[in-house]
Amino acid sequence: MTDAHKTAAETALRTTGGAPPDDVDKAPIPLLEPREGIPPVVATEDALAEVVAAFAAGTGPVAVDAERASGYRYGQRAYLVQMRREGAGTTLIDPVGCPDLSALGEALSDTEWILHAATQDLPCLREIGMVPSRIFDTELAGRLAGFPRVGLGAMVESVLGYALEKGHSAVDWSTRPLPEPWLRYAALDVELLVDLRDALEKELDRQGKLEWAHEEFDAIASAPPAPPRKDPWRRTSGMHKVRRRRQMAAVRELWTARDKVAQRRDVSPGKVLSDSAIIEASLALPAHVNALTALTGFGHRMGRRQLEQWQAAVDRAKALSEAELPQPGQALQGPPPPRAWADKDPAAAARLSAARASVSELAERLNMPQENLITPDTVRRVCWEPPGDRSSSAVAAALAAHGARPWQIAQVTPLLTAALTATPAKS
Repeated sequence: MTDAHKTAAETALRTTGGAPPDDVDKAPIPLLEPREGIPPVVATEDALAEVVAAFAAGTGPVAVDAERASGYRYGQRAYLVQMRREGAGTTLIDPVGCPDLSALGEALSDTEWILHAATQDLPCLREIGMVPSRIFDTELAGRLAGFPRVGLGAMVESVLGYALEKGHSAVDWSTRPLPEPWLRYAALDVELLVDLRDALEKELDRQGKLEWAHEEFDAIASAPPAPPRKDPWRRTSGMHKVRRRRQMAAVRELWTARDKVAQRRDVSPGKVLSDSAIIEASLALPAHVNALTALTGFGHRMGRRQLEQWQAAVDRAKALSEAELPQPGQALQGPPPPRAWADKDPAAAARLSAARASVSELAERLNMPQENLITPDTVRRVCWEPPGDRSSSAVAAALAAHGARPWQIAQVTPLLTAALTATPAKS
């Protein structure tokens, strides 16, 4: 009997068997309480050792989720880890009290981990020593299977017939102690992940996409950590308004100063100074603190010392030599924006147009998003700089060099091989 069957039997909720219930058109039944109740939060080494032993002795895959404090704290660290496994039940672990979960990760190293939107949680899990070797991503599985909505709540509802309460997804998970309603919500997030995984596996197998999914999951699990983003200040919201290089330098100085303060105080950078305030000050380049105070985002609530540090950042930008000013825009990595192709290289534009049309048609036929069939960036790169002989084998090799998985290469190679022969329409 699965966890979902037990939950249904004990709380009069719908049963599940790997497929939507017969009365799926009716309103979904709320899942209000974890089957064993809300587990105590594990926050000591002794309690963690018991969890490690229990989960190592469990059977089957392990459901894993993590909660961060995005928008409240600096960085993306985990503030709660939820796990569930047959024979071990559900556990809630506080990574503040137990910052090293490597023993738990090692105990489950050969186990399949079930996550929803794995790429969001794996970086913060890696920071605390939890690195899976095998995963099943229920969100990605839903995309490949053609579900129109792939959020966890939508998937549980459409596949299993339950309604999860999602009211606490954006709360400050660094709060201590965590309120009971939040802990209930967190426990329920892993309550049905195993059942959802089993149902999606059956559906992917029915559609002939299960091996494709396994290739995608393996690629995520084996991917190295993302490198630090170059010039992150360029992503400041409203940056498109900034045209002059000295104004760009002011954005850079203000962004860097804000980041240092946010990191020191362990708060979200937006709570220190808003992006809109950075843009306002950079466009105005105020001459002194009084002029800065008059700008939106630097009102009377901000202390004199804070105002002086922001004005100092502006002054640093104003003092830079021309050679020290940032260049307008980042150096392009790869092809130019597609809108420029028609002027720069009409033949490449024709290839891209043909490729996009073919990929779109195939994605629709396979009932999956185009970006999951093949990334738009890969299509652009192959069309901009096609292989010399443009044979199927050469196109396949080019796709592999850009990170395409074998199933993607098999599906897309014939389309791109044909698209590379497209020529511009005669005017």
